[in-house]
Amino acid sequence: MSKQQKQTRFLLVVVIAALILAAVVIWRVAIYKSAPQTQTHHQQYHSYEHSFESGRLIAALNKIIRNARTWGPIYTSWYGKTAPDFTLTDISGKQHKLSDYRGKNVMIIFWATWCLPCLIEMPHLTALRNIITEDKLAMLAISNENSALVEKFVENKKMNYTVFSSDTRAMPPPFNRVRGIPCSFFIDPNGKIKLATEGTLSLGEMKAILQADSQTQ
Repeated sequence: MSKQQKQTRFLLVVVIAALILAAVVIWRVAIYKSAPQTQTHHQQYHSYEHSFESGRLIAALNKIIRNARTWGPIYTSWYGKTAPDFTLTDISGKQHKLSDYRGKNVMIIFWATWCLPCLIEMPHLTALRNIITEDKLAMLAISNENSALVEKFVENKKMNYTVFSSDTRAMPPPFNRVRGIPCSFFIDPNGKIKLATEGTLSLGEMKAILQADSQTQ
C-alpha cells in the first residue's frame, strides 16, 4: 500500500469517527430538546397568573422572571397546583417521598453529567445548600443516567445535595415531560408548584424564588 493510500485511509477513518461522534452528541441533545411552543416564556407565565392566590407572590415572581437572562419559566399550567407525589431512591440507597417534605421548600433539579449548562449551575447549587439548611430546603437532583456514572461524578464534583439516578419516564407528569436541562421545580411548603424553570439559574435567582412570598426564609 502506497503512502498516499495510507494517508487517504487514515483521513477516511478520522472523518467517519467524527461523524459518529457528532451523531451521538446530536442524539443526546435531542432527547432533552424542548417541544415547540407558541408563546414566549413570559407570555406563558402571565397567562397562568390566576393559578396563584397571592398577589404578592405574583409580583415577586414577575420581577424575577423579567430580569432572567439565562432561563425562562415552563410548565406554567401547573403553577399553584399540588405537585404529584413520587418516591425515588437516591444514590446512597435512601428512599425519598416528595410528600414527606411538606412544611419545607423543595427544589427538584433535572440534570446530566454531559450537560454544560448543568455544570455551570452546580457551584450555585452547592452554595445554596451551604447557606440554607436541610430543615428548610430539600434539594433533589435527578439524572436519568447510569448510577455508576452518576456516583463517580458526584464524588469527583463533591456535590453536597441529594442526587438520584432514576428513570424520569416513570415519574408522574409534569416531571416525566422534562426535555430541556437544567430544569428546576420550586415547590412551596404546602406542596404546591411555585415555579418551574429551564436554563441556568444563579444563586441569587434561586434564593429570590425561594423567598418569594415566604415567611420562612
